[in-house]
Amino acid sequence: MKKLIMTALMGSALLASGCATQTALIQPTQQVTPTYSDSQTFFISGIGQVQSVDAAQVCNGAANVAKVTTMQSPKDVALALVTFGIYTPRTATVYCQ
Repeated sequence: MKKLIMTALMGSALLASGCATQTALIQPTQQVTPTYSDSQTFFISGIGQVQSVDAAQVCNGAANVAKVTTMQSPKDVALALVTFGIYTPRTATVYCQ
């Protein structure tokens, strides 16, 4: 029983430690505070699903977009673990100049 609990704890720690981040650096920026940040809903790891954010609209023009990222934050990973991967949110962030 002890081995099973330790294995489950180690597996949970390993899964919680991995985060996936995609970043599109459009223009160099020093801004560390995002202009827009929102959690997007996906189910079963987002297979066949699409969510979009119009970064040009958020930044009042495409020339003002500095960086766009999507990531699984620790909160997103925790929600995915609790729901056994059925609900797998991701956080989209837009940085403007």
